[in-house]
Parts: sequence; C-alpha cells; structure tokens
Amino acid sequence: MAKLKSFVLPFLLLFVLLPLSRAEIKNLNFNGDSRSSILFEKFGFNHHGTVSIALSDASFASADPSMLGFFLLSDESLFQAIYESQNNASPENNPSPNPSCVLYSPYVKLLFTFRELTAAGTFNNSFPVTHPDEYSLFFANCASGTTVSMKVHTEMFNIDPDSTKNYLSVGQWAVPSIYTVSAIAYFIFLAAWLYISLIQNRHTAHRIHHLMSGLLLARSLYLLSATEDQHYIRVTGLAHGWDVAFYLFQLLKGVLLFAVIVLIGTGWSFLKPFLQDKEKKVLMVVIPLQVVANIASAVIGETGPFIMNYVTWNQIFLLVDVACCCAVLFPIVWSIRTLRETSKTDGKAARNLAKLTLFRQFYMVVIGYLYFTRIIVYALKTIASYKYRWVSVAAEEAVTLAFYLYMFYMFRPVERNQYFMLDEDEEEAAELALREEEFEL
Repeated sequence: MAKLKSFVLPFLLLFVLLPLSRAEIKNLNFNGDSRSSILFEKFGFNHHGTVSIALSDASFASADPSMLGFFLLSDESLFQAIYESQNNASPENNPSPNPSCVLYSPYVKLLFTFRELTAAGTFNNSFPVTHPDEYSLFFANCASGTTVSMKVHTEMFNIDPDSTKNYLSVGQWAVPSIYTVSAIAYFIFLAAWLYISLIQNRHTAHRIHHLMSGLLLARSLYLLSATEDQHYIRVTGLAHGWDVAFYLFQLLKGVLLFAVIVLIGTGWSFLKPFLQDKEKKVLMVVIPLQVVANIASAVIGETGPFIMNYVTWNQIFLLVDVACCCAVLFPIVWSIRTLRETSKTDGKAARNLAKLTLFRQFYMVVIGYLYFTRIIVYALKTIASYKYRWVSVAAEEAVTLAFYLYMFYMFRPVERNQYFMLDEDEEEAAELALREEEFEL
C-alpha cells in the first residue's frame, strides 16, 4: 500500500489537475526511459470498454521482467487507496504477493508484465473493461535504475450499441454535437453581423467592426474544424488532418479575440483613429503571448502526460494565458482614466458619462468572461463526474456566445449610438455623477 501511495498517487494526483490529451489511437516510441511510471492517458469507459496494447522492439537492462508492465487504475480505486493508505498503511496489511511493486497492488488492474513478451520483444492483446469508470493507463518500472526502450501502440474505446468502436471517452460523447450547434450559431451570427456592418450601416462601420467580422469567421471555422476533428476521432481514432485546421483556427480566434478586446478598450477607430505608444506595446505583448499559448496548447493536445516536459508545457500555457488576461484589461482602465480627466475640461459631461458607463460595463463583462472561462470551467472539469465532462464544454460555449453577443451589440455600427448621442438636458446630472467619482476601479 505504501508503494502505491508513494509511487503512483502523487503522479496521478498531479495530472488530475491538468488537461490530458484527447483519447485517440497512440503510437509512441520510448528510448532508454528510466522513469518509474508513465501515465499514458485517462479514458471513461462504459460496460463495453476495451484497452488494446501492442508492443514491439521492447528491450530493457537485466532485470526481473515481472517488475515491468502495464496496468489500469480507476478513479474509484484511487480514492479507496488514498483512504485506506491513511488508515492502514503498514506493509503487513498489504496482501499482494509483491508489496514493493505497484503492479501487484490490490487496487490496480494488472494488464500484463514483460514476462509475457515474446523472445522478439513483442506483445499484442486486448483487455475488456466491464466496470464503468474513468481509468488511467500506466506503465510501471519497479526495477530501479532500469532503462526501457519500446514502441507502444494503444487504443482505448467503447463499443456502441451498433457494435462500432467509439474512441471518445464517455464524458465526451456529446461534445461533437455541442460544437456543431455552436458552429451553426456563429455562422448565423456572422451573416447577421455582415449584413449590419456592410449593408445596413456601412457608412458608420469602422475598421474595428471589420476586424470583429474576422473574429466571428475565425471562431466559426474553429468550431467547424473542432466538430470534424471530434467526429473523426470518435469514429476512427484519428483526426485525419482536421487537428491541423483545429489548431490553426484556434490560434487565429485567440489572437483576434484578445486584439479586439484590446482595441475596443482603447477606443480605436470608433473613438480615435490612432493608438498611443503604450497601447501599441500591449498589442505587441498580447499577440506573441497568444502565439506561445497556442503552441503550448497544441503540444499538450497532441502529446500527453507520457512526454518528459508535459508539466512544463502546462505551466507555460497557464502562465501565458494569465498574462494575456491581465494585459487586455490595461487599455480599458486607461480609457476610463482618460475619459475622467477629459470630462473635467471639455464641458461635455453627458457624453463623457455615457462613454464611462460603456467602458466600465465592458471592463466588468470582460473580467466576468475571463473568470468564468478560466476558473469556473476548470472547476467544472475537475469536480464533474467523468460521465458529465461535456458540461464544462457546453458551459464555456454558452458563456462565450453570450459574451460575443454583448460585445458586438454594445459596439455595433449605428447612426445614433445611444452612448454618444445625448441631449443637453442631461449635462447637469452627468456633471454631478462625474464629481461623485462613481467610476473609480
């Protein structure tokens, strides 16, 4: 029991907090790897699950082959092991034949050891999983100091009622449908926005509105490629090239979203025709950071916890994403402060109050959107049962669409914007409101 706790639990608990790679067919090469454990992936099974593993060119230094092998560890067994290890952790209470190796823990499902390899270092077998749960596939090396080289082919899937293979985890089955509905919604959104900005109000449309059109297009194509990517993975276990389009449009929509938020925050094109130096510097920081974040996201998505630097790539992604979220708020704060200073001298209190109201609302909505998509969605992924992982995807898409609708509506091109075309009778009330310092952040 103590071996399970010290050998596997810290490793697995670390990756419970990290986004794992997409479930699909994996072909991996390991050369001279001396790690004591390697987590391949996590997968949610129903009553008709299967794990298929094929090894070739497997070799290792002189060691007991029964001390190397593959096993499954379910979340249910993990929690049970944690509980019992805290209350009954003495070695004599561990009934396993080899308490020093995690492969023989009563809480893991041993698939095979290297004792079962052929003389050529090959192995090929499938293992049924009949107890529904989320399982982690591990390779364990209990022979300290032993290096292992091998080529590994893994498949994890469920069998649908029509006897076809489903390579998506149980909690991801609804995700392709969610992406499909979202893609349709954004294409309709794009068509309506193009009508407003290019036909209905083309004379009042500014460059920022055309950039917003590009954002909607990138978001629509991202969701379309995500739909196809998930569909092909579900059916065949491979993305068939749609992962390339997925990451390309993910990069474009990420860069454009943060650029649009920054430019709206500065008032570019619809309030002023130029950017100040400090505003340009924010863009010069945010755009490269988004590129780095998306590169890290692609590495995380296309590899998995089995690579050496997986934790590092996750740390890079989290750090860069947080930096971007903080950076986009500065232009909005600067605009609010500038409007407050201007209101004291230009004699246009009502108009300045309207602009302050708009930017303050936008500031609060941006914070709410970033908080929900970074914190709440992450919490939903962590606490939700493996069967309901799709809930976090649905929540993120719903909130993102609501944010887009708000942002595009508030900053749409119109002849008489309610925030900038005000009656002179409102001047006195506006001056009073400004004197009361209502818009300090």
